[in-house]
Order: sequence, then C-alpha cells, then structure tokens
Amino acid sequence: MLVAPHIAAAARAIAVRPAPPARYPDFAHPTTYEGGPAFTREPRDELFLLAVGNFVAQNTHYEGGEERDGRYARLVGELAVADPGWTAGLLRWLRGEGNMRRASLVGAAVYVRARLAAGATDGPSNRSVIDSVLQRADEPGELLAHWITTYGRDVPQPVKRGVADAVRRLYSSRSLLKYDTASHAFRFGDVLNLVHASPDPAKPWQGALFRYALDRRHRPETAVPPATDAVLTAHRTLMEVPVDERRALVTGPGGGERLAAAGMTWEALAGWLHGPLDAPVWEAVIPAMGPMALLRNLRNLDSAKISAESAASVAARISDADEVARSRQFPLRYLAARTNAPERQWASALEAALGHSLANVPALPGRTLILVDRSDSMFWDTVSARSKLSRADAAAVFGCALALRAEQADLVEFGWTSKEVPFSPGEPVLDVQTRFHRLGGTYTAKAVREHYRGHDRVLIVTDEQAAPGFRPGGPTEPVPPETPVYTWNLAGYRPAHAPTGPHRHAFGGLTDAAFRMIPLIESGRNAGWPWTTEPHRPGDGAGPAG
Repeated sequence: MLVAPHIAAAARAIAVRPAPPARYPDFAHPTTYEGGPAFTREPRDELFLLAVGNFVAQNTHYEGGEERDGRYARLVGELAVADPGWTAGLLRWLRGEGNMRRASLVGAAVYVRARLAAGATDGPSNRSVIDSVLQRADEPGELLAHWITTYGRDVPQPVKRGVADAVRRLYSSRSLLKYDTASHAFRFGDVLNLVHASPDPAKPWQGALFRYALDRRHRPETAVPPATDAVLTAHRTLMEVPVDERRALVTGPGGGERLAAAGMTWEALAGWLHGPLDAPVWEAVIPAMGPMALLRNLRNLDSAKISAESAASVAARISDADEVARSRQFPLRYLAARTNAPERQWASALEAALGHSLANVPALPGRTLILVDRSDSMFWDTVSARSKLSRADAAAVFGCALALRAEQADLVEFGWTSKEVPFSPGEPVLDVQTRFHRLGGTYTAKAVREHYRGHDRVLIVTDEQAAPGFRPGGPTEPVPPETPVYTWNLAGYRPAHAPTGPHRHAFGGLTDAAFRMIPLIESGRNAGWPWTTEPHRPGDGAGPAG
C-alpha cells in the first residue's frame, strides 16, 4: 500500500469526519450492518478496536477478511505518518501484552511501507518498530515472507536491520531445532542470507550457530553442528540412533531427560520414532512440554490413555497460576480446550486455569448491569478461523466472569428478548455459561430499558450490530450521561452502536488490558492507552474510549 506525502493532512481530517466504508447505505447517516443508527469513531479508536478484535484474514458475517485487512492496513498506514509514536506503541503492545502476533507483524510492515512512501522521519525508527514486534524465532522469517509476498523482493534496509536485530536476540540452538524446519517458507539460513545478520558480540557461540544454520539450509548432507553446542550434538546423536532402537531409548530409564537435553519437541517425536505416540512415549515427553502444548494435546493424551499419575501432572501444570500467567493466553483458550477435550478429569483444571487467566478482571464495586449479546450474528462467526468457539459463547464466559467478580451484578442475556441469568458467588464460570440461550436479533436498547435500574455502571459484550428503530442517542440512551457505559466489541466492526463521550467507552476484543482500564477510569484519573502514560482527555480521541 503506497501512502502519499500529504497523508498526514488526510489523517487529521479523518479525526473530524471519517470517510464511511463503501457498505454504508447513507454516508450522511451511517448505520450498523443491521440498519440501526451508527456512530463513526476517531481513527485511533477505530484502529485499536479493529486490531484487538481482528484475526488477520478472518472473515466475519458482515465483513470479509480482505475488507477487514484492508481497513486495518489503511488505518495503520495513515497513523504511522500522522501519529508514529502512538502507532509504534500500539504495534509493540499488540505483540507483547496484547498477544496478537499476526496483526502486529502485518502492522509493522505497513508502518515501514507507509513511512518510506511518505518520506517520514519523525517518531520511532522503522528499524526499531520491526525489531519490537519480533518476539519468536520463526517471526523474522514470517515477516520477510509477508513482505516479499505483499510488496515484492526489494526489502528496504530498515526492515533488514530490524530483522537482523531480532535475529541476534532470538536465534539459539533450541529455537533452531523447533522452528528451522521445511514447513517454514523462510528457513533460518534464508533470513541470515537476506539480512546479513552478524553474531551478537555478547554471545560468542552465535557465530558457529549461524554458520550451521546456513549449512543446514544450503548443504544439509554435510552440515555438522558445532562440537561445543551440547544441545545440537545431543540432537544429532539421537538422529543417528537406528529406528528400531528409538522407542526403547525414549521409554527406558532417563528417556525424558534425554529428549529434553536434545531439544526434541513433541511435534518432531512421532516422525523420529516412525510411529504413533502411545502412553509410554507421551509420559516421557510430557515433562519437557510447555503448558500450551499440553493444553492442545488433551484429547491426544486421553486417546493414548496415559496413567493417572501423568494425567495429574498435566492437570497441575495447565492449572498452575504462574504457568497461566507466563503463557499470556486469552481466557477463550481454556473454554476452547474444554470444548475439544470434555473429559471430566480435565474439567477442574481448565476451570482453575480460566480463573487464573481472568485475574485482571476488576472486582467492581457497587451495582453493575452486565448485558451479553446472544443474537444470531454472535453465533455466525467464531473468534478465529481456526476455532470452533462462537463469539456468543466467548461473550457469555466474559460476562459470567465479570458478574462473579463484581460486588453486586445483574447478568442479562439479550437478543429479541432479554432475561436475567442466575448465578451464585463462587460458582464455576463454565457452569454459569451453560445457562445462556440463543435469542434472535440484537435489540440492545430494549434490553437496556428493561434492565437498567440505577446501576453504577453498564457493561455490554456484543458485536455492536444493533437492529434499526432506536432513538438518536443509540441503545444506551436510557442510561444517564454521567453513568459509565463500557462496550466490548468482539468483532471490531467500524460502525459503533452508540456515540462515544466522557462516560461512554468502547474496547475491542476481550483483553485483560482493556478490563484494567475500568478502575482507572472510575477512580477519577485519566486513562491512558495500555502502552503509554499519555493521559486521555475525554472527547479528544486520545484514548481507547474516544
């Protein structure tokens, strides 16, 4: 995407009057995709909402993946020139605390492309932004593959230098064994060739590692790991064991320790064994597996019928509070795991993990009205292309968690009709979630009118696709202007169902960072973006609430 030098002025104009998307039926009076009245967002609000609610190339019922990706790229490119500090902070936060890997990589490429086209030199350097979003050893190759596919083989120097900086941080013996495989479009050697990364002087072993990575890519038949690298030499020793002796080596005494010392991943184990992973093999490799790898394999572990002792170890790992915190996974992952591996032996562990992952959900004081959208459109789309979890169920889980943590809450499901969802303090979140239903159209205003009774705040978890027939103030109009209303938009659509303002706040997706803003806002302090201390002045657009 090319961005002309005058894009900064255009981006400033958008803050006053955003250009409506082509699918708006009336540019002067925008509507939601269902035909209800809509309100346009300031560009930073719109990009934040879209970024955290969007999986790149993900189709939704109202927007195709290409349309959403195009909107995302346009906003990043405009703001990279108009407000580079904010945009660089967003991209860094998306990859870090936001844990949105693909969106951050694509966004960093757009950032550099737009600024080079505009000749922009102020703000964070292109090199530093590329480096900031690369946090896993396969990502330098992924970013280069994306750049070449999207923009061609002429990779600019800032991209090469940023990638080289990341390579020096990320390339190690274990990361090479895990990610330098034929399934990756860009091997480690390809990256090193393209960016000419020199070893980190603080890591004397890295020069030999880089040479070995190049040999693996270009001369695999003669590639020999450095004799001083214990992991790579141990791995080579395992590779040389005759196939008919390998299973005994794994399942015998010290088998698990031998696999760990050689950096053998569970993904590579079946191919190395030339056979399936049965219970003894799984039990040998389980200690070396991370909590997310265990979570993805619960059904496989059930099928293999691992021992009760090993199952207890797995349950303890996936439900450990420190492990959950380190994994930085969205709470939806645990709900999805419960759906895919419904065996009762995992239920309590997954419930505990879900509870740990929601540790940042505030314990809201006073009376809170929580409205969970159960309209048909919430069931049409999943939270990602690779998930079976609907937005409806995701919204229900978050609504339950908020209600269970609040001092006093009314939990309501709404669609054509609405009704309270009963719960008791201390109940498991997943048990309360089963009490929700499918309720047709998105009649948000009706639900607000029926259930708002002087609450201290209103929280709405929805895709914001309110149906027509509402008053000019939108579906939250029955709530007094001084009462805070928080909307979590799971889809990241452009048109909002209500106007923003000092006490009207919209967040994209369901991230812990967004939840943590509630007590900041209500304490009387100005809330900044999650990645900066810049204050948000109500009405100036300098924050996620607009």
